[in-house]
Amino acid sequence: MKFGSVPDPGNIDFTIPSDHPDTAKMLCKGNGSFEAFVGCAKWNKTDLKNFYPKGTKDELSYYSTQFNSIELNATFYNSPKKDQVLKWKEKTPEGFKFFPKLTNSISHFKRLIDTKQVVDEYCDAISGLEEKLGMVFLQMHDNFKPKDFDRVIKFIDEFPKVIPLAIEVRNEDWFTDPASSEKFYQLLEDKGVTNVLVDTAGRRDMMHMRMTTPHAFVRYVGANHPTDYPRLDDWLVRIKAWKEQGLEKLYFFIHQNIELESPLLSAYFIKKMNEQLGTDLTVPKTLND
Repeated sequence: MKFGSVPDPGNIDFTIPSDHPDTAKMLCKGNGSFEAFVGCAKWNKTDLKNFYPKGTKDELSYYSTQFNSIELNATFYNSPKKDQVLKWKEKTPEGFKFFPKLTNSISHFKRLIDTKQVVDEYCDAISGLEEKLGMVFLQMHDNFKPKDFDRVIKFIDEFPKVIPLAIEVRNEDWFTDPASSEKFYQLLEDKGVTNVLVDTAGRRDMMHMRMTTPHAFVRYVGANHPTDYPRLDDWLVRIKAWKEQGLEKLYFFIHQNIELESPLLSAYFIKKMNEQLGTDLTVPKTLND
């Protein structure tokens, strides 16, 4: 994941900004429960170095014994078929959740214009995950601007209501123009759509810290740098505060600019979270263990 990468991450201020004023109000609407899902973006052996034991034959089957969720970037490039989705479901244990990205034909090529049929076909296939479907998320191109806000409204209105949805916008104008920001955030809140947070070195503006549901969807991008670990420590402090305010669900997916040590970062984060937040997630094993 190269988006937001910088040549010298040691010079970046990774301080997590204060929460948006409306985040506390949203968290107070939580039902008092808390559940955490932590995973990587993909399960293939090429990207997850020092993770799969020698002789591993089925990567998803093994991955799902170590993590309770996957972001599932693969569906961004190719819309999945029903039989493929069923195989994913059957290979994973009870309680495992998939968080598939909507295909780029919807977000990048059609740019939310006349997407209802494509969306319906995608959702029809992905709904085969049944109870293992966590949330679908839409990631817009970084040149998709607030001037096309009406497309977002129409897309959300037409999106199947039975499937939980999150949205990530990337263009700077969504964050630097207060009027555009508030219109977007209010739309998501009114429609029950989760606002995606992205923590990456070169785009600190995407740390908007505005929740629109009692669910935190965080895409953490390590910089292949020693700062990756203290950044995760800071996230644990913030998540603990959110939990105390009413956060219901945490979806935390760990990437790196060069996917080498995502399982190591994940194991560190999960171990600390279990200790500090009282969760009981499996700590992934790595070959370094």
